[in-house]
Amino acid sequence: MGNVTNREPYQQAYYPPAPTGFTRFMRTCLIWQLYRFVAINIKMLKLIAKSHH
Repeated sequence: MGNVTNREPYQQAYYPPAPTGFTRFMRTCLIWQLYRFVAINIKMLKLIAKSHH
């Protein structure tokens, strides 16, 4: 095995980056979630309609 240097726990590089305030807001905003839900469903309907011609 090679020399793995950055695998010790509790180092700064070990943790993933924390989400920003805007990211947290977008994840919890019900209006944004509803918009994304509708947009994704419309994309799926278009794809299904093309495949069933």
